[in-house]
Amino acid sequence: MKLTDVINFDLIQFNFSATDKQEALDKLTTLLVEKDIIANKKSFYDALMTREKQSTTGVGEGIAIPHAKSADFNKAMIIYAKSDTGVEWESFDGQPANHIFMICAPDSGADEHLKALASLSQALMDIDVKNGLNKATTKEEVEKVFTNFIAKTETTKKRKPRKIIDRKKTYIIAVTACPTGIAHTFMAAEKIKETAKEMGLEVKVETNGQIGIENKLTKDDINRATGVIVAADKKVETARFAGKPTIITKVADGINKPQELIQTILDGEAPIYIHDGANEKIPDNTGDETVWRKAYKHLMEGVSNMLPFVVAGGILIALSFFWGINAFDPKDPSYNKVAEVLFYFGKISFSMMLPILAGFIGRSIADRPGFIVGMIGGILADPSILGLKSDLLAYMPSGFLGALVAGFLAGGIIQVLKAAFSWMPRSLDGIKPIFLFPILGSLIMGLLMIYVINAPMASVMEGLKHFIESLNGSGKFVLGFVVASMMAIDMGGPINKASYVTGTALVTAAGTAGSDVMAAVMIGGMVPPLAIAVSATINKNIWPTSQRSGALVNYVIGLSFITEGAIPFAASNPARVIPPLFISSGVAGALSMTFGAVSKAPHGGIFAIIAGAVSNWQMYLLALIIASILGAVLLIVSLSYGKKTEK
Repeated sequence: MKLTDVINFDLIQFNFSATDKQEALDKLTTLLVEKDIIANKKSFYDALMTREKQSTTGVGEGIAIPHAKSADFNKAMIIYAKSDTGVEWESFDGQPANHIFMICAPDSGADEHLKALASLSQALMDIDVKNGLNKATTKEEVEKVFTNFIAKTETTKKRKPRKIIDRKKTYIIAVTACPTGIAHTFMAAEKIKETAKEMGLEVKVETNGQIGIENKLTKDDINRATGVIVAADKKVETARFAGKPTIITKVADGINKPQELIQTILDGEAPIYIHDGANEKIPDNTGDETVWRKAYKHLMEGVSNMLPFVVAGGILIALSFFWGINAFDPKDPSYNKVAEVLFYFGKISFSMMLPILAGFIGRSIADRPGFIVGMIGGILADPSILGLKSDLLAYMPSGFLGALVAGFLAGGIIQVLKAAFSWMPRSLDGIKPIFLFPILGSLIMGLLMIYVINAPMASVMEGLKHFIESLNGSGKFVLGFVVASMMAIDMGGPINKASYVTGTALVTAAGTAGSDVMAAVMIGGMVPPLAIAVSATINKNIWPTSQRSGALVNYVIGLSFITEGAIPFAASNPARVIPPLFISSGVAGALSMTFGAVSKAPHGGIFAIIAGAVSNWQMYLLALIIASILGAVLLIVSLSYGKKTEK
């Protein structure tokens, strides 16, 4: 679709004047009525103003691009108005709009207005187009500006030359985020900053970590930016980058190939990010945004918000065991008031795990309406955790799997409701997310969870538990090796999270009995940092001088069950570091299973062991020591051999 086919050059308005955007849009919609393009301006004007309330369409540098859909249009159309004095548009840079491009799209046109918006945004970033529009006084001159731009673009596509950019004026901004918000987030940020510095570029990176947003990008940063990199495995705020060349990709790319991402922006090949209210469109994105990747990001949004509750609850429960395994129970001889308080608070935190998981998955898919519906589904996955009792709820809880399904189901329910009520007038849009969607969504979710979802998911969960319980001998050994080694493959990434979430699900389902899989998962996550620390103690020369002090800190990090402490070391030489950690973690998990260790806490590391939350703790510690030393020896051999071959 050529831009010149969409712009209605016969309706161009020169010397356009209006005090604010409300008056400007009123005048332009009146023009459409006068030209018999639409029968009644109210519905389209209301649609335009509804879009403005979501976020201003004043994109800065004197440009505003208001847009909306209406059944009055058969195809997309752009109306251009040029104001010499400027119209107040609440633009991002605070400047009035001199060039107003109103995009009119048909209701049935799907993303037609987004395509027009993408084409127009690309054109308006071109310096020749800007200068041409500033000088134009006739419709023929405006048409020539865009015709020349299209011709230049087509020629550029054929030749595909690299765009020459003055690096002194180049300003790259980035956002990094990972599910846990601990290591990957900050590693990606550092890699992007280091690479940009080496390339002689100015850069600013915002991190979305567990402690919140740091180094937040301002409006001025976004306005100045040559391009944007969003390296994230969970949902981050992206509407603010509308109209900017933006690369949206996984956080691993920020760590492993920052130069490629930055070079894509320098070459002018980053796509323009389009955000139309609740919708977004990223044409020709360099990121791997497949359906599965999107589903993974939604899942990780739930997992990342669930983890603090799991960690807090698990450690508080583990600490209550200092006075005895049953010291929290007033009926037990070992009862202690402090233990009861710790256990009680831990259970409160732990009980929020399923609702939070389902709620944030739903929110990631369908914003706030999806959150409340997901929370309802998460609670109904196991009502007993909140003390809810009723004949209606007298079913076998589906636990973690049920909450997982409920999260995605919540997003789907809200999307269906949005489509079902799309016929309502835009003036009633405000009551949908706070009234209609939560009520109807919660009702639908409740019925589906009680009568459709819980039974099969509970059967799957029970089947998994029985299968694991039926394993013995070599079966237990292999299972322990697999779940523990998974913790060391990407150390905080999707494989690591899959293993940890499995262990958490099983320990939750087991109640006070604990889980041997959880014990294997925990020891598998403790080994990588400890192996690195031990290797540095035995032979510090295998690590660069800049990493040696950090290697020793991994004693504390590893014992605290924070696998991410190993990431900087693995990232520096993955081919020679990850295999030794994979093997040693697997051995730890296999030994843990063989020794019959069971963990009653989903987190805690050494604190859980000291508190008595891990059975057969002496052999469990022996397995940890053996695996850590094995990992250290393998690292020394692997890295020393690597240095010899390099010489």
